[in-house]
Amino acid sequence: MYVLTNDEMRKADEYTIGERGVSSLALMERAGKALADEAERLAPEGDILCVCGGGNNGGDGFVCARVLRSRGRGVDVVFFADRISDDCRVNMAKWLDVGGDIKTEIDTDNDYALIVDCLVGTGLRGGLQGKNAQTAKEINIARLFDTKVLSADIPSGVNGENGLVETVAVQADVTLCIGELKFGTTFADGLDYAGKVKRVDIGIFLPAEDDRYTALIDGEMVAEWLPKRKRNVHKGTFGKAAIVAGSEEYTGAAYLAAAACLRAGAGYTTLFVPKNILPYYVLKSPEILLKSLNDGGRYEFIEENMQQLLAYDAIAYGMGMGVSEDVAKGAVWLIEHFCGRLVLDADGLNSLAAYYQEELPAIFAKKKGDVVLTPHCKEFARLTGKSVENILESGLTAPRAFAQDFGVNVLLKGAASVLASAERTALNVTGTAGQAKAGSGDVLSGAIVGLCAMGMSAYEGAALGAYFTGKAAELATAELGEISVTATDVIAYMGRAFLQINRETV
Repeated sequence: MYVLTNDEMRKADEYTIGERGVSSLALMERAGKALADEAERLAPEGDILCVCGGGNNGGDGFVCARVLRSRGRGVDVVFFADRISDDCRVNMAKWLDVGGDIKTEIDTDNDYALIVDCLVGTGLRGGLQGKNAQTAKEINIARLFDTKVLSADIPSGVNGENGLVETVAVQADVTLCIGELKFGTTFADGLDYAGKVKRVDIGIFLPAEDDRYTALIDGEMVAEWLPKRKRNVHKGTFGKAAIVAGSEEYTGAAYLAAAACLRAGAGYTTLFVPKNILPYYVLKSPEILLKSLNDGGRYEFIEENMQQLLAYDAIAYGMGMGVSEDVAKGAVWLIEHFCGRLVLDADGLNSLAAYYQEELPAIFAKKKGDVVLTPHCKEFARLTGKSVENILESGLTAPRAFAQDFGVNVLLKGAASVLASAERTALNVTGTAGQAKAGSGDVLSGAIVGLCAMGMSAYEGAALGAYFTGKAAELATAELGEISVTATDVIAYMGRAFLQINRETV
């Protein structure tokens, strides 16, 4: 399943109409009928209001209203746009021809069972203003009094390119994406406004020459990529993972990453921490091997001691180490010498940004292995020199560009996480607000390195690590609630997340 940007969806529409010979009015008819079907599922009884704008999104709404009327439903239409597209005009006329009428205001006295939001589609530039903004507010007020809201393609007011809301937006119970999922419904504010996101196929074709569409990381993808375990195996079969992490200030990060690595399936998990804090981890989890790369309470770069790391299949580096030139030197050394899968996170990234930002192109040009960076927006801002606001506004562009320029994988963490390599992009939407706590990123890095140790590429390990930690958080939240879930709980529920996939694909 794909998640498309506005431009990608526009090209798909043009290709379907121009190359495949499907008329735009035929597509609008199918879209409107799909909306009507979903409207009846959401509201089997009661009156329905279709709020239509002047674009093709509004045209879908007029078709929806006409189809519902033909089925005997009570339907009103609100329309007040100054400009109207040709296809929308055609379907407005059809609505009037069957006896429908048009209101310019929402009748607040009518207790509608459902409002179908076709006010503004994915092409919104800036925030809703004027009467559009007021209408969105009125829809949201109606929802407070048990009126369901169905949005066509994207809730009006949500930016289709980045999911951001500048002024006000419609709060949907369900968003029905026409053709393919829309990026704006799966990212940033869109996650909170879209409600349950569904997709309906109306016969839109994707141009075959463009194979860089963003894939949604789902159970089908995960089941295909997750290595199948034979019975006749041993611990060496599933690889050796090293976690280089921790400091006297941040002792928990190292343990969380190592524990998650174990749960993710690595055959061997070795935790490398500064010697002064090593006793903290003795028998805390007896399955974890303990080693040090240096004396003291913080990481110190000693090239001779780093050589032992080259024997591992996958390494996660940076969690809780603190920002220092030594940490930066260690990251550079691993990039230039380690041939396996390397996960760079947290202070590994912060230290690179602090001490080697201008040298990053030359450093990554010398990389030996398969590298994935796992920054959140602030860490990515430090690496790129861009503002957090710029990164959020760019949507998919910033991680894609960095991955292409430096030949690495980038997992940009957030409520929805974007994974980009030089060739492909994926989006993970599993997870809950319960993960918005210290330690969640450490768990993710540990899960990724554990999966990579088993032989997965850095891209595949990052995709599955994000998916499974998100699923584990969902399962933990279902029993403990978002407020009380901790990073430790997410680790405890990782096994159930793996089991869920196994059961679904048997």
